[in-house]
Amino acid sequence: MVPEQSPNPNLAGYDLEDLTVATICSHSALQIFHGARQEGFKTIGITNADRREMYSSFPLGRPDEFMEVDDFKQILEPSFQQELIDRNVILVPHGSMVEYVGAEAVATRLKVPMCGNPKVLDWESDRTKEREWLEKADIKMPRLFRSPSDIREPCFVKLPGAKGGKGFRIVASEEEFRHVVEQTPDREDDDFTVQEFIIGTRYYFQMFYSPIHQDGYKAGEGRVELLGIDRRVESNIDELYRFGFSRPELAKADIERTFVVTGNLPMVLRESMLPRVFEMSRNIVNVSLDLFYPGIVGAFCIETVLTDDLEFFVFEISARIVAGSNLYPLGSQYTEFMFGEPMSTGRRISRDINVARKQGELHKVVF
Repeated sequence: MVPEQSPNPNLAGYDLEDLTVATICSHSALQIFHGARQEGFKTIGITNADRREMYSSFPLGRPDEFMEVDDFKQILEPSFQQELIDRNVILVPHGSMVEYVGAEAVATRLKVPMCGNPKVLDWESDRTKEREWLEKADIKMPRLFRSPSDIREPCFVKLPGAKGGKGFRIVASEEEFRHVVEQTPDREDDDFTVQEFIIGTRYYFQMFYSPIHQDGYKAGEGRVELLGIDRRVESNIDELYRFGFSRPELAKADIERTFVVTGNLPMVLRESMLPRVFEMSRNIVNVSLDLFYPGIVGAFCIETVLTDDLEFFVFEISARIVAGSNLYPLGSQYTEFMFGEPMSTGRRISRDINVARKQGELHKVVF
C-alpha cells in the first residue's frame, strides 16, 4: 500500500498566482534565477555582502531581489522563515545550501516549502543508507572496505556530505589511511568511507524525476529524464601527470594528491550505453519510493565510473541540482531532443513547479 503524502501545511496558504523562487547565492544559483524568470516567477537571492556585487553583474542571472544575511544558517530563524512564507517563496536546495546549513537542519527545521523531498537528504548524506538504497536498486558499486586493516590495494577515502571533493584521498595501505585521519582534525575512522578505486572514465548523469508527467521513460509515478552529462575538474589530481612522478616520488616531494572540485567539463556518452543510464535511473527512483515516499523528486545526479568492459559503477548520488548543470544554461545535447527550447536544470525545476501549479498538483513536487 502506497503511504499517504503529507503536504507542507504552509503551502496551503500560498497564493499560487504569486509564487517566488528563492535560493542561496552560490553553487548553481545563476541558472536557478534565470530559469525561474523564464518560467515567469519572481526570484529572491539569499546572500552575504561579499557575493552581492558579483550576482548583480549578471542582468539575466541575478535575482529580482536580495535578502542579505551574515550567516546562511539565518534562514533557519523563525522570523526569516516566516518572511519567506509570507511572500509565497519556494526554496530550491543545492549543494552549498546543504553544506552551509546542514542536511539534517534543512530536512527537519526548514518550514519553507522546498523543491524536492527533504527525506532524501538523510539518505544522501549517510553513506551507509545511500549504499543500502543503491544495493536495493541493483546498482554496481565499488567494494567497501569495512576495516582499514583490509586495505591491500588503491582505495578512495571520502568524508560524508557535500564537500566538493575536499578531504578526499587515494590510499593503498592502512598506514596511508592513518595519515589521512591524522590530517583531518576531529574525525574518527568511522567518519570515512573507504571504497575500491575503480579505473575508468567518470560520467556524472544529471537526471530529473517528475511525478506529474506520465509520458516518456516510465519511473515511479511519472517519468525520468536525462538533462545533461559532465565530468568534474579536480585539483590537483587532474594535473599531476605533468610531473611524471611515481607515488613514492610524490610522497618524497611532499605533494599530496587532492580532489577538490574546481570546475566541470561537458560530456556525451556513446548512444548504445544510454539505455543502461535510464535503467539505473528508473531503479533508483522506484526504490526511493519504497524507502522514503514519495522518493527522489526533481533533480538528481548519478555519479559513475565506466570501465573498459563497459560496466557502470556508481559511487555516489547527489539528490538535488548539481554544479555540473551550470555547463548548460541553454540546455544540453539531450534536452534539445526532449524540449526543443532552452532548458537548463534550473529552468526544468521551475517548469515542474509551473505545470504542477496549473494542474493543482504542486504538493507532488514541493514539500
